[in-house]
Amino acid sequence: MSESYDYLFKFLVIGSAGTGKSCILHQFIENKFKSDSSHTIGVEFGSKIVNVAGKSVKLQIWDTAGQERFRSVTRSYYRGAAGALLVFDITNRESFNTAGQERFRSVTRSYYRGAAGALLVFDITNRESFNTLADWLQDARTLASPNIIILLVGNKKDLEADREVTFLQASQFAQENDLMYLETSAKSGENVEEAFLKCCKTILAKIQTGELDPDRIGSGIQYGDSGSRRLRQERTRRQPDCFCHM
Repeated sequence: MSESYDYLFKFLVIGSAGTGKSCILHQFIENKFKSDSSHTIGVEFGSKIVNVAGKSVKLQIWDTAGQERFRSVTRSYYRGAAGALLVFDITNRESFNTAGQERFRSVTRSYYRGAAGALLVFDITNRESFNTLADWLQDARTLASPNIIILLVGNKKDLEADREVTFLQASQFAQENDLMYLETSAKSGENVEEAFLKCCKTILAKIQTGELDPDRIGSGIQYGDSGSRRLRQERTRRQPDCFCHM
């Protein structure tokens, strides 16, 4: 039996290696913590249907490798994304800082194409994962959908005692770069679903205002069967019932 949903969104999960991106994906998709998660090689993929603001939305979520030696396959991952979570480790200052990350710019462009949203993830216990955020953000905004919705995610909130990036520092970065910000724990599940739903709500609001168009190629958004059927019905209702002849 085929799935029924109103919209399909392409989402990205981006950020440095070790920030817990794959764990966030598994927690969201499977509602459990993947304790034996190893570094992603290339790209991982998951999908889930969620209900947001009265709409059924299928998320196609792409999780990219954060390590330099794997980044050569990941720039294409941004293409056509509608939303993104930008994740850093709040216990690792380097995951938040902006300097000296040219070595990460070798990723392939097609990875970003057609993304509607993204989670930009850093590890709050790893400052280095915070230091790379500006470059990840630049790639997402340059290579993905022009209207991509990005949510900054400070992961590993359960390791508060090891924090290297304060909530205020991360919030200031988010404000300066016009991002939403949440802190999550992939281990406990805290705020993981909320991160994706927050992105979805923002995208849906922009669809309603006409800022985002599911019919535009590369927007990272498509109508599902339910959405297409409803759109056809609305267009039919708007057509005149009769034609007058001169």
